[in-house]
Amino acid sequence: MRVATSERLIQEQGLAAHHTLRAMRERGLRPAVGFTDPLDVLKDPHLTHREKRDILCSWASDASSVKDEPTLRWLLGTPEPVPLADVQDALARLERWSAT
Repeated sequence: MRVATSERLIQEQGLAAHHTLRAMRERGLRPAVGFTDPLDVLKDPHLTHREKRDILCSWASDASSVKDEPTLRWLLGTPEPVPLADVQDALARLERWSAT
């Protein structure tokens, strides 16, 4: 498992998103500190439905993409990239929950 906890390490490992961490914050991306998997967001009892959706949408956005790895997303505050499909699956599950 690769863990990059600073912008410098992210750059050195070649896993940087197209934007710097500062630019991501300025664009309103929410950090996901403590989450290692999109399903962890769904399981968090302290987050509202809206907050869960906001985090997952930020995770799925192109701003969280990994350079030269279009199928991965690395959200600020998470230890490593995850497959975009996992994020999309979590979003779909959240939407199904809200529909019932």
